Amino acid sequence: MALLPRLRQLMRRPSSASKVGARRPTKTARRGDTLHEDALRSMLSDDPNNVRAFQALAEIVSRRAAGTGPDSDPLTAPADAVERQRAADLAVWSLAEELAGHPRAWYPLVELARLSANDDHEGTLRRLATAAERDPSGEALAGGLAVLRDAGQPGEALGLGIGHWRPREQTPEVGRHLVLAAIEAGRPLEAKQHLRTLDLFPDQAAIAGMRADLTHAVAQAEQQIAGT
Repeated sequence: MALLPRLRQLMRRPSSASKVGARRPTKTARRGDTLHEDALRSMLSDDPNNVRAFQALAEIVSRRAAGTGPDSDPLTAPADAVERQRAADLAVWSLAEELAGHPRAWYPLVELARLSANDDHEGTLRRLATAAERDPSGEALAGGLAVLRDAGQPGEALGLGIGHWRPREQTPEVGRHLVLAAIEAGRPLEAKQHLRTLDLFPDQAAIAGMRADLTHAVAQAEQQIAGT
């Protein structure tokens, strides 16, 4: 069962059902683990875009949901690897959804988009657009482009990037993703345009290596098309 239908199914269960990823007090839970989790939640309450804190907490809740954590109940743990992965993904989804309500949160939205990329096309694009609008640095936009490229959607990545990238102000990583997405979409001429747009980035010395790699990638793409 896909992630989003599975999530909706869980949400329709009676309130007495177990909550995926929620911390359950058990005699075997170690106090140190509890304090660590509470500290991570406090950090994310202050800064929902603290990537390291999010990833650490996501690992905790996903292990618990999959039945592999120190306080897991073997009687209720998922039976096979596929179910364990689904349970872990649902736990991370719940965490990201909780944090995404913060008006400055963009990283949780990128995580939600990653988890829904294969199940909810429109929702994925909406989450990534919102994330990009919330982050002036461009890190959210770069992360969103990576999600779409990883999902095999370079055309959607191009649409998102072109609509939001400010090359003078934002990370050049956005430009790198746009060039590569254009190559993956079979559009080497568009890739060259995005490569030229990197000229607007103020610190050209800092991106010299990136530009050289991208120039080589574009040239290879042009050669492949010319040879077909």
